[in-house]
Amino acid sequence: MNWLSDLNTIETSFAPILEQWYSVHKRDLPWRHTRDPYRIWLSEVILQQTRVAQGKPYYERFVDAYATVADLAQADERELLRLWQGLGYYSRARNLHQTARYVTLQLEGKFPDTYQDLLKMKGIGSYTAAAIASFAFGERVPVVDGNVYRVLARVFGIEEDITTTTAKKTFAALANRLIQSADDPATYNQAIMEFGAIHCTPVAPDCLLCPLQQGCVAYLTGRQHQLPVKAKKAPVRERFFTYLIFRSKGKLALRERKAKDVWQNLHDFYLLETEDHQDALQDLLLPEAALNLVQQGVMAGLPVESVQLLSHQRIRAKFYLIDLPDEPTGSLPTDLHWFTIDEINDLPKPVLITNYLENLFG
Repeated sequence: MNWLSDLNTIETSFAPILEQWYSVHKRDLPWRHTRDPYRIWLSEVILQQTRVAQGKPYYERFVDAYATVADLAQADERELLRLWQGLGYYSRARNLHQTARYVTLQLEGKFPDTYQDLLKMKGIGSYTAAAIASFAFGERVPVVDGNVYRVLARVFGIEEDITTTTAKKTFAALANRLIQSADDPATYNQAIMEFGAIHCTPVAPDCLLCPLQQGCVAYLTGRQHQLPVKAKKAPVRERFFTYLIFRSKGKLALRERKAKDVWQNLHDFYLLETEDHQDALQDLLLPEAALNLVQQGVMAGLPVESVQLLSHQRIRAKFYLIDLPDEPTGSLPTDLHWFTIDEINDLPKPVLITNYLENLFG
């Protein structure tokens, strides 16, 4: 096939080829056995920034805990965040909760059934709206995610930077044309995402057994690893956290993070953030309340260091466990409260904190 002169033929055959491929190669995933817009929405939000293997058990736990959108609307936010723990991007969970309440209270439990109406919902962008609209309601609207960008860029030789507004319009227009040839929009959308996820992969696409091989510009010109074009990510910000874990009578002092920063509404210990790495506890300039407790306490073992990489931040943490007398003098620093181990287990916490506690208590 002459890809320069026969793009119309490629566009017409593209959707049917992928739908046929999908019928043979699709993975058996729980959210593919429902047309319930709530469960489809839940799966799509969980899978944002999350691999399928990691997201599947979260989806199953959420469905067990909150079988309907009304159940989610009535959820306690602390319990919701605890279930979400480990997925990151906690604003997704908070948006889920708010939108579930809106659907239940304002829309009498009825999910919007069109792409345009779904877009009006908090936390539902164009990709998620398209997924719900096509999978639940059969609307002929294309999904365009990272997998779709990669497949379209390679097959059609699109060299525009996918992070730009112009490129997004180019891909959206092409995706809209392609879905018109699909037998079923839901199947086609699932197919192109699945094809990008397990066949036309970022590093090692299976070009030898690709059903689109003879019409793929990237394959025919040897540019599989040059497409799609994407601007380099912003540099990762380094942050240095020093945690003081005050322990007395078997309880630990934690606080809820209120600021609009990473891990909002999750719980961690007394924190002092510094501009760079601090070699020793005595190097820290502690406020009076914290310093008073440190001076009364005894260091329990050596400090523990840990690193957590977020999307654009690398958190380098150092943990100091400090045993205090049964009745320490002075008050806890602002926002800290004493919790038993059982109470701590029920609190939503960042993975960094959970890992530390698991190592501490084995």
